[in-house]
Amino acid sequence: MIKVLFVCLGNICRSPMAEAVFRDLVKKQGLEDTIQIDSAGTGSWHIGHPPHQGTKNILEKFQINADGLVARQINSEDLSKFDYIIAMDSQNQKDIEKLNKLNSKARVLRLLDFTDQHHDKDVPDPYYTGNFEQVYHLVKDGCDQLLQQIKKELRKVEE
Repeated sequence: MIKVLFVCLGNICRSPMAEAVFRDLVKKQGLEDTIQIDSAGTGSWHIGHPPHQGTKNILEKFQINADGLVARQINSEDLSKFDYIIAMDSQNQKDIEKLNKLNSKARVLRLLDFTDQHHDKDVPDPYYTGNFEQVYHLVKDGCDQLLQQIKKELRKVEE
């Protein structure tokens, strides 16, 4: 089982969007028994809240299920529990790495590190920009490439 955690600032916009998009991709590939997916925020402001309405609207537009998503805060245990911790931007990545006092096995990367087509590797926060459509397309690109990377790893394990 490969475990993936998506992380943004408040866990109401980008990371739940990535969780829902990635879950949809994984399900379409029939890998839901092989890949576990979650999301969290580095901050505590929105714990227990559903995704931002803009995130819900864009996911609905692209017919991606967002049921059951509730904001939570990342903790140090997540660093030993997950194989991939995927930050939405460089500040999130730095905040995650500060938690990593045990030098866990988790790979802490930005979502757009998996793509070649985006020069800027930070996914902008639509909470501030309002551009949920742009963020969706960046998240979709990153999730597509992340899934390809994981599938390559799974094939190596099978060999």
